[in-house]
Amino acid sequence: MKTPVVTVIGAVIAIMGLLFSLQGFGVVGGSAMSNTTTWSILGPIILIVGVAIVVVSRRRGV
Repeated sequence: MKTPVVTVIGAVIAIMGLLFSLQGFGVVGGSAMSNTTTWSILGPIILIVGVAIVVVSRRRGV
């Protein structure tokens, strides 16, 4: 895949990780994921993975 595609995929993953984190911490309500410890842990991990994908794709020029 080209760099822009991998970067966009990584950014989408990071945004979803941020959303999951906010739901897990109870900042964003109205979901079964709100105020849940599972998403308070998994959300930041997903966010870090997404950011790592963006950084690696930008550095390597994949």
